Amino acid sequence: MGSALSLGVVLFLAWNAVNLQIDPARIARGLSRFGDVAAKALPPDFHRFGLLASGVWESVEIATLSTLAGVVLGIPVAVLAARNVVPLPVYAGGRATITVGRTFHELIIAILFVKAVGFGPLAGVLTLTVNSVGFFSKLLAEQIETIDRGQIEAIRATGASRGAVLLFGVLPQVLPRIIGLSVYQWDIHLRQSTIIGIVGAGGIGATLYNAFARYDYDFVLAILIVIVAIVVVGETVSAVARQRVQ
Repeated sequence: MGSALSLGVVLFLAWNAVNLQIDPARIARGLSRFGDVAAKALPPDFHRFGLLASGVWESVEIATLSTLAGVVLGIPVAVLAARNVVPLPVYAGGRATITVGRTFHELIIAILFVKAVGFGPLAGVLTLTVNSVGFFSKLLAEQIETIDRGQIEAIRATGASRGAVLLFGVLPQVLPRIIGLSVYQWDIHLRQSTIIGIVGAGGIGATLYNAFARYDYDFVLAILIVIVAIVVVGETVSAVARQRVQ
């Protein structure tokens, strides 16, 4: 039985390789072409610093605005998706909203918004806001479901309204998590904003796509170096902020 299963797996993988046209000759040709591109990319061209800085700043703006909007929208969605604070029908609606927000990759959402509102950073902000609602709300809802119910019941016993229960019983327990998730979400959006620009949603990704389209490989390498620097800076800021929150 084990031998037959192993043979089946090997045959399946071999069929995949043939079906996807994966062969050593094709890989060798690709590596040769990659070597030609790499030779043309060296040394990187940083002379168009203004264009680089503009793209980087636009990516930072997209990441910041989308994170802010995502958090503002995500907090109520998270509350609606927490089983311990809302009735079952409301919970089902909140979970459905999160599921829809998490269903599609940001590139697909970006294409839709580019078609809807046109090329530029507005499409990027809307794309990452939708992405935030799915990601941020899910994690915050799970945090709300683990809070101490004793504090909630004590506030309810005073005759407080549902809003007061959320404000004084739920929010103080999850506030550090909200701050930590917000910083983490900004870090993720900083990286995503460099990708969605490839489909026209603004940021440094749009600059990268245009450089590729012009076969301007030395400028492409400069942009890639800058993107790596953006990610490193974002990781550092995010790590420091989360440590201080904790």
